[in-house]
Amino acid sequence: MRKLILFLALGLIGFSSSAQELPLKKDPIFKEGEVLSYKLKYGFITAAEATIKVMSSDVKFDNKPVYRLVVDAQTSGTFDIFYKVRDHYDSYIDKTDLTPYFYQENIREASYRRQDKARFYQDSKKVVANKGTFATPTTQTFDLVSAYYFSRSLDIAKLKIGDKFKLNYFLSDEISQLEIQYVGKETIKSKLGTIRCLKFSPSIKPGRIFKKDSKLYLWITDDGNRVPVKAEVEILVGSVTLEIKSAEGLKYPIGK
Repeated sequence: MRKLILFLALGLIGFSSSAQELPLKKDPIFKEGEVLSYKLKYGFITAAEATIKVMSSDVKFDNKPVYRLVVDAQTSGTFDIFYKVRDHYDSYIDKTDLTPYFYQENIREASYRRQDKARFYQDSKKVVANKGTFATPTTQTFDLVSAYYFSRSLDIAKLKIGDKFKLNYFLSDEISQLEIQYVGKETIKSKLGTIRCLKFSPSIKPGRIFKKDSKLYLWITDDGNRVPVKAEVEILVGSVTLEIKSAEGLKYPIGK
């Protein structure tokens, strides 16, 4: 359950090239005080909820100011009775290039407990974590939280249907790569209203959770905010949907 919550709740992450650095917009499209809330549904049942925040921070890395990104995810309803999840994630990112300096997670799932930390050295292309030092392929390597915000601020003016991109991220004890394809534009209904969205399809690996032919789809508002509003995927038994519940402190009017 934890991996599924993390993959969907933080898998709304956009795209980045593995061979070259993609340009960012002049300014981030989010601001301090933004709070996004989501619910994860298994069929018609709400299985979990997640809140994602952009916060100010007095901490500096390499003498540079940072944003503090905070994610809290927890099971709800019947799922909370049988397998309680209370996960917390922090990521500190540069205010200019939006790449991470430091990431930590505090995992509490039933009787299982784990705390992991990772320090990113982008110029040196390495990550120093609990389980060792890992070489990275580019100077743009992320944890899953920082990737979510970095990708929202990418300049995608030249993006075409069918284009594919790859994102490098560090998780647990390895550097992985996620390929994402741009599908096109689609208007969907959400808690934020009926909104025109950009639709993406990240690659997923079949296994204990996903079917061999499972497809994951993501919808992100086609406006100044690029807020992820929905994700859905078929799993071995049934389907899982991530839906936005609320959005506060947005930098721009929704849908504009």
